[in-house]
Amino acid sequence: MSKKKYTYIDLFSGSGGFSLGFDQAGFENIFSVEYDHEICDTYRYNFPNHHLIECDITKLEDETILEIVGGRPVDVVIGGPPCQGFSMAGNIGRKFADDPRNLLFKEFVRVVSIVRPKCFVMENVARLYTRLKGQTREEIKQHFESLGYVVKADIVCAADYGVPQYRNRVLFIGKLTDDFMYQVRFPSKSKECTPTIKDAIDKYPPLQSGESSDIPNHEAMIHTPQMLEKMSFVKDGGNRNDIPESIRPQKGDIRKYIRYDSSKPSICITGDMRKVFHYNQNRALTVRELAAIQSYPDNFIFLGNKIKQQQMVGNSVPPLLAKAIAEAVKTML
Repeated sequence: MSKKKYTYIDLFSGSGGFSLGFDQAGFENIFSVEYDHEICDTYRYNFPNHHLIECDITKLEDETILEIVGGRPVDVVIGGPPCQGFSMAGNIGRKFADDPRNLLFKEFVRVVSIVRPKCFVMENVARLYTRLKGQTREEIKQHFESLGYVVKADIVCAADYGVPQYRNRVLFIGKLTDDFMYQVRFPSKSKECTPTIKDAIDKYPPLQSGESSDIPNHEAMIHTPQMLEKMSFVKDGGNRNDIPESIRPQKGDIRKYIRYDSSKPSICITGDMRKVFHYNQNRALTVRELAAIQSYPDNFIFLGNKIKQQQMVGNSVPPLLAKAIAEAVKTML
């Protein structure tokens, strides 16, 4: 007798970090949704057997969703809807969901209301948890509670799940209350030591500015002579204060002009890491190295130009964290 395969739907899938983790945990994809054509190319390349819908989710009609699901039970809906409306804190009386920039959050709620999965997992930036002294968190929970879900929210750090990176995110996990077993469970932390950035990327061949290699996505960006001079002064784990004052950048993000600390997990990977330098090479990290820090395997290939590739990597749910979430969801099914 074959073992039951649990099913999932991935909304706002991006390049597929969330999908990959759930696949690795043995789940089966019903469909995924992504609107960016270049990102869809990468998703399709790496998940040729998934049903990817390339569209603006607001244009995806209820009837179409039900037709694709085809009466199959949906175990979990996953996704990280982009939520941009954080500057509304001063607008008294305006709720999170009413901000048009948070429309995609409401689309996640809509899909959950249509397919009625046994569980859902919504991932987002950690500051959603504390925004407006927790009011936003409670408002988000209420949207799902009104659909019959018991919901819990908590902040998780990817480094606790084997990802070589300090990356905090909020998870909203819900379980249908019409199921006898509706306890919500969060992923169990790894018992292994968290790998350092050096553990993750030291295996790749060294590159100088502008050099490439035979390894997919392992290609160094081209730095100007001025930038190369500045970064040459920054020591392992150091920052712009290592640069002589006469050429030191005086303004800008303090998270720039720093060098990764080889003895620790990486800082949080974002869509733009061009001014954060390799711990012992004079360059920014390659897309391949950034992907390894996000726990993508080397056979996961990113297509498109390097800027788009970096954005895909930086916006991903780390697959190892996604797998840990999937294993927790299994215990709720």
